[in-house]
Amino acid sequence: MFIEQSMTGKIVTIAKNASIFEAQEKMALHHIRHLPVVEDDNRLIGIVSDRDIRGALPYGPLAYFDFRKEKERLSDLKIEAIMIRDLHTISPLDTIEDALLLIQNKKVGALPVVEENNRLVGIISVRDLLRAFINVMGIEESGTLLGILLTDKNDRLKGIVDAVSEENISIGSILVARHWDKNKRAVFPYLLTQNIVPIKRKLENMGYTLLNPMNWYLDRLPSDPCAREP
Repeated sequence: MFIEQSMTGKIVTIAKNASIFEAQEKMALHHIRHLPVVEDDNRLIGIVSDRDIRGALPYGPLAYFDFRKEKERLSDLKIEAIMIRDLHTISPLDTIEDALLLIQNKKVGALPVVEENNRLVGIISVRDLLRAFINVMGIEESGTLLGILLTDKNDRLKGIVDAVSEENISIGSILVARHWDKNKRAVFPYLLTQNIVPIKRKLENMGYTLLNPMNWYLDRLPSDPCAREP
C-alpha cells in the first residue's frame, strides 16, 4: 500500500514567522500534534510538534507580573526559532512499511510527505499507520486470532488456508512472523468467527502445532528456552 493512499492530504501548516501561540491554537483546533512549516510555494522547511512548543513555554507556576512579562517575550518568539530543520520525510510512492520502519528507526511521531523540490503534499502519522494496518489486517471486523507453527511456509501455509475454507470460515488476514528456529515460521490467521474450536481440532489432527498468540513476543524474538512456546 502506497503512502498516498494512507496519508492525510488536507494538511494544516504554519509559516515560519508565526508565533508559538498561533501554532498552539491550530493544534488544539484541529486536534493534531504536528505542524509542517512551509514557505509560500508550499515548500517544506521544517516541522514543529506539541513537544517543541511545550519545551519553549515556561514550566511551573509564575507570579502574575512574571507571567505577563514572559508572555510578552513568548509572543515575539517565532516558529522559526523552535522548529525542527533536520527533517525526515517520505515520498507518496513509498509504502506504509517504509513509513513504519522510518518512524521506528528515527523515533518520530509523523513524517511529512513530499514530492520534488520538497513540495509538501501530505503528512503520515503513527495514527494513520495504525488505521492503515487495521484496514489491511481486517481486524475492524469481529474475529479471533489463531497461532500456528509452520515448518514449510509454502505448501503447509496452503494447507492451513484450505482447512479454514473447508470449515466455511472467512480469513480477515494472515500474518507470518519470524521464529527463533530459522527453519520455522509462526503464522497468525485472523479468522472472522468466534468459534475456533473445530478448526483448532482439525489443524491439530492434520499435524500442525498451535501457538498461543497471547504469549507471542511482538517486539522481539524469545532469546531463552524459558520464553519459548512449550
